[in-house]
Amino acid sequence: MKKKNLAALLMAGVMCFGLLAGCSNSSGETSNPPASQPGSQESQPSGDSGNAGQGSDVVTIKVGGIGPITGDLAQYGTATQWGAQIAVDEINAMNGPIRLEYDFQDDTGVADTAVSAYNKLKDWAKNDPLVIYGCTTTAPCVAVASETYADRYFQLTPSASSPDVTANKDNAFQMCFTDPGQGTAAAEYLKNAGLGTKIGVIYNNGDAYSTGIADAFIAHAKELGLEVVAAQTYPDDKTTDYTVQLNACKDAGADLVFLPIYYTPASLILAQAKQMSYAPIFFGGDGMDGMLDMEGFDKSLAEGLLLMTPFNASGTDERTKTFVETYQAAHEILPNQFAADGYDCMYAIYEACCQLDGIADMDSAQLCDALIALFTGGDFSVDGLTGTSMKWLESGEVSKAPVVVKVVDGVYVTQ
Repeated sequence: MKKKNLAALLMAGVMCFGLLAGCSNSSGETSNPPASQPGSQESQPSGDSGNAGQGSDVVTIKVGGIGPITGDLAQYGTATQWGAQIAVDEINAMNGPIRLEYDFQDDTGVADTAVSAYNKLKDWAKNDPLVIYGCTTTAPCVAVASETYADRYFQLTPSASSPDVTANKDNAFQMCFTDPGQGTAAAEYLKNAGLGTKIGVIYNNGDAYSTGIADAFIAHAKELGLEVVAAQTYPDDKTTDYTVQLNACKDAGADLVFLPIYYTPASLILAQAKQMSYAPIFFGGDGMDGMLDMEGFDKSLAEGLLLMTPFNASGTDERTKTFVETYQAAHEILPNQFAADGYDCMYAIYEACCQLDGIADMDSAQLCDALIALFTGGDFSVDGLTGTSMKWLESGEVSKAPVVVKVVDGVYVTQ
């Protein structure tokens, strides 16, 4: 989309919805935001134009994002960056009492790089109040969360799902499902839906995300009386041949194969299963969201695939439709749940900051303590793209219901 068309979209959104926009009330409810121009800057502060017409009582909160926007995991970090950017632009277009200044740093999916990115964000914020948004993947987020805990910065990750991210850190919170929670929910869904008389599992035993979901799934499936006939592993996502794992599931008679993995290896598994004429039900977690948008991927391979995700880009509610249209206009692809979680993170930060008395006089540590108290107090909730009435436990885990979708004719259909 050309710049003048994006500007027109922003103007139209503000004119139509500006009178309704604002901070949430004490129950966490909020009006749907106006559509606005999404940004795609990398490592640049954004939203500065949102100050027009604001008075001196406006409080600016700096939000520093961290995630991979280069390297093998770039598709995940880029999605969270872009989704968050749309929310920042919408929020600042509201001209409300809180504005967000956003800077996103590349961690390449590596823990040491993530810590360096975090230090850059601290230098960027200087003495201004700073909230950390990220990291995108687990290992970098665990490393950075140790730093933010010691330095007393509030941290909200869109997609790092291991319990290790928040363990013994009162300042770290998650927007995504935890790995064990997702594994348990997957087993319960299969039990309730009556799917799979014999179940196979294929997972990456070198990845905390994959292992965390798989371990919880297998344990809970057995508790529920489901028969797990094969549990196959591979060492990393650079693996290209999965025929051994697929044959093990096939030979064991598995009529459903659970894949708690990311979509790149999952796409190869689907292709190789077809080549060997093995056609069980395939069921995945949220890491498989985005497969349909892979360049060169044959969508027919995913026909009938079930996966758990907090977000369905085919949703018909107005907020989802506006987000999808804005995202597609800027980036020419559908947003996935990583983008939607990023969007919801920014609104959670904004909604929370709107409810804090005396925020104008807080430094980062005081803001951290105030946000912790609000998030864990029991009354604060957020309605977003990935859930309604989302709340947080003292552990930092989010409470929201998962959605199961099925790929039908190349699109997600909610089950």
